[in-house]
Amino acid sequence: MVIRKFAAIDIGSNAIRLLINNVIEQKGKPTIFKKSELVRVPVRLGEDAFIRGEISPKSESRLVNTMKSFDYLMQVYGIEKFMICATSALREAKNGTDVVQRVIKETGMPIEVIDGKKEAMIIASTDLKDIIKTDGHYLYVDVGGGSTEFTIFEKGVPKVSRSFKIGTVRLLNNLVDDSVWDEVKMWIKSNIPLDGTVEIIGSGGNINKLHKMSGRKLGQPLSYIWLKGQYQFLNNMAYEDRVAVLGLNQDRADVIIPAIKIFLNAAKWSKAKKIHVPKIGLVDGMIKMLYYQKG
Repeated sequence: MVIRKFAAIDIGSNAIRLLINNVIEQKGKPTIFKKSELVRVPVRLGEDAFIRGEISPKSESRLVNTMKSFDYLMQVYGIEKFMICATSALREAKNGTDVVQRVIKETGMPIEVIDGKKEAMIIASTDLKDIIKTDGHYLYVDVGGGSTEFTIFEKGVPKVSRSFKIGTVRLLNNLVDDSVWDEVKMWIKSNIPLDGTVEIIGSGGNINKLHKMSGRKLGQPLSYIWLKGQYQFLNNMAYEDRVAVLGLNQDRADVIIPAIKIFLNAAKWSKAKKIHVPKIGLVDGMIKMLYYQKG
């Protein structure tokens, strides 16, 4: 048995995540991907990028310090290979390129700023064989702070993907026009089958948190009805109570409501009654890409 260590860093719009994975190779047996550590630092780059148009000096310094700490952690874990992707916040900020260059200069860590299409492709490459049945249709919805990636799966394989500028941080700051919602609605309705059932696969920190709050076991889907009820419950609760009573992190307590709105609309437009939550996302796809040397 050989255990190899890989890492992936997602510089998102609401937070920066480091995933450390053990990849277990055994002769004559399938390779096992096992999460070893997931570290999430709440640096909300999207608020700077989407409202001010650029990353503030304070956020830039926090990003640099986060990346330095992740570098030390990866050294401690003895990481063989790692990959770093930055999404919509650094992609759209006027000074995004300068910020990336500063991080590279001070840490020596390479960063790839990816577009929405590549982000959707990486997410879709995650292993979903335990959920996806070859005779069913699935709508994969990955909700981020700056964008949401949608992928339609048909006969067990991804058929079409699209990234839209609808993210939790954008919605929180009223930066999404109705026309964008209309575009999402049209895209979903034109790509799902007219007959047959569609089920949603949800990813992102908010849907993972909601699944945990539901008390369901891993593998048990959320229902559209439960999610709708949870939206009303949380929306009627003060932000302070979401933090103090429910114990949500400060940077989760506000974005969780716009996240539910995205999932509810996706479910309504696709007529999906179930939302599967496999607890995977961009960083998991990056680990698979690293291991199989794709892209």
